Amino acid sequence: MEDLVRAAAEWVVGVDTAVAEGVAELRRPLFTKVMNSVTGLGSVSAGLAFLGLYYLAGWRREFHLTLVALAVTGVIVATLMLTVRRPYPPRPVCMTGGAETVATSFPSGHAAAVAVYATVARRSERLPLAVVAPSALLIAVSRVYLGTHYLSDTVVGVALGVGTVLLAERLLVREWFRRRLDALVGE
Repeated sequence: MEDLVRAAAEWVVGVDTAVAEGVAELRRPLFTKVMNSVTGLGSVSAGLAFLGLYYLAGWRREFHLTLVALAVTGVIVATLMLTVRRPYPPRPVCMTGGAETVATSFPSGHAAAVAVYATVARRSERLPLAVVAPSALLIAVSRVYLGTHYLSDTVVGVALGVGTVLLAERLLVREWFRRRLDALVGE
């Protein structure tokens, strides 16, 4: 079993390396500027803005679902980044970080966040899935294009985002959880 896991990990690293090198060769200045602009929509600041819009619009279900999913996602992503400590791909164009952030690439928090938005939109009657889903895909791809994440970092981020929405849905049907959340957000 250990040999199988080792072989699978080596295969993933090989695919990640090939994709990172191939994408770095495809970069063009104008497209890089566009991707640098787009990628910010997966940031924590953008998440807070989206939550604020949902709240102000009175979209209670979308607000709660996104809030819980993003909170759980943030904890999981930060824990994995601190635990795995995977270095960024070579030749990054856009680095997010600073003294207050964790500087590792696994998993992609931006990809996780945009997967939350797309999954919530899929379950919403108010949010336009036809706009949110392609935007989320573009943002997730931007992380690989800009060299901030390997392909597997982004795929795992997307899976985490979808999974945390499913978990949030299960939590939000529990009365005790809803009462605590309502008290926390002042409803």
